[in-house]
Order: sequence, then C-alpha cells, then structure tokens
Amino acid sequence: MIGRRESVSGAHFAFTDRWGGVSAAPYEELNLGGAVGDDAEAVRTNRELAAKSLGLDPGRVVWMNQVHGNDVAEVDGPWTTRLTPEVDGLVTAARGLALAVLTADCVPVLLADPVAGVVAAAHAGRPGMVKGIVPAAVDAMESLGADPARIVARTGPAVCGRCYEVPEEMRADVAGVEPTAHAETSWGTPAVDVTAGVHAQLDRRGVRDREQSPVCTRESPDHFSYRRDRSTGRLAGYVWLD
Repeated sequence: MIGRRESVSGAHFAFTDRWGGVSAAPYEELNLGGAVGDDAEAVRTNRELAAKSLGLDPGRVVWMNQVHGNDVAEVDGPWTTRLTPEVDGLVTAARGLALAVLTADCVPVLLADPVAGVVAAAHAGRPGMVKGIVPAAVDAMESLGADPARIVARTGPAVCGRCYEVPEEMRADVAGVEPTAHAETSWGTPAVDVTAGVHAQLDRRGVRDREQSPVCTRESPDHFSYRRDRSTGRLAGYVWLD
C-alpha cells in the first residue's frame, strides 16, 4: 500500500503503490483518483485505507483538481467548497494537515522546510514542469517563511526518460525551456525526462536536499501508468508535519 515512507525532523513523506485497496480492474487495487472512472465508493474507501495506514485522519487530507498548470493554493484546512479548485500545487503551514498529489506517470513533488513548519505538494507533468509549477511551489513556501536551503525535496515514482517517448518537436520545445529534460528512449527515439527537469529546477532555486524514486511507473507492475495502460488508477504522494 505504502511503497515508500520517510520522516525528516518532523516532516513526513509517503508514496503509495497500487496494492491493498478495493478497486476492481482496471483500477486494481489502491486507486486514489476520483476522476478516472472508478467507483466513487471504492475511491473513498481506498483514501481512508491509505490515510489510516499513515496514521492520518482522512478528513485532514487535502486533494487537488489537477489541470497541468502552475497555480499553487495556500490551505490551512480541508476545502470548504463543494468543487475542488483547479490547482497543481498546495502549500500549508498547518501542522497535521496532509497535502496529497495524484499521479500515474507525472512526477509527484513533495517539499518540506521542517524549521519554518511549511510543506508543499506539486503535480509536475511535462506541461506543468514547463510552466514552472515547481518553482511556483518553492515561491509559495518562501512566502510563508521557508528557506530553500532548508527545504527537503522528494520526488516519487514517475515515467522515466528511457520510456517517455515524444515527437522530436515536443522534445525540442521542452528542452528549450529545461535542457536537462532532453532524453532518448531505450529504443533510440526522442524522449523527455520530467524528473530530471524537476530536479534541475529545484537545484536552481537552491534546494539541495533532494532524492528521487528509482521507480519508473511504465516499467513497474506495482504502480499505475497511464502511458502503459491508459485506463488505470492513480497513485498518491503525501506530505505533512507533526
């Protein structure tokens, strides 16, 4: 259920895999995405199971309506509106409030400054990385007192540069914005490495404590991958403070 979990000075990071939930095929098992065609009750149950396995109150987890943009919302509690706002980043200084990001090939980015008591979560697909969602999340953290030199950054399972095939024109466009994202597939065609681009952007912002998951979602049967399966579930990354 929880593929990876780490704690650093009272900040917690966690990434799920696809197992331990109640969803039926093609979303089996632990689909946490509410907009992919899965049964709504199954998704609700899965979110409760995942939260409780992390020692979290399911009602204190904030989700996003992700749209591949660069907007970041500051939150101090669960949404009070019926419709979840369209954002690709969340930031909070509220302790015990978990921020969640959904992915199935895109890069889940979890950030924390334990000293300032500020955390952020960002959804960095290829379009969002190009638009600057990750620098925007760091900016939002700084506005709440975070220092990039203290920020701990963890990126989760995502499609790797060896597997993310794109047209040559698209690769050139992405590399024009973020050169480190230029990649080639294992079979010799143009590709994009979104994780490399994300880490380069963090590095330029002064974030040095960074680690990335070794898991490629397209290659791993333990993780959901949209590029591999199309109709599939969503993984989640969570970040929160004690």
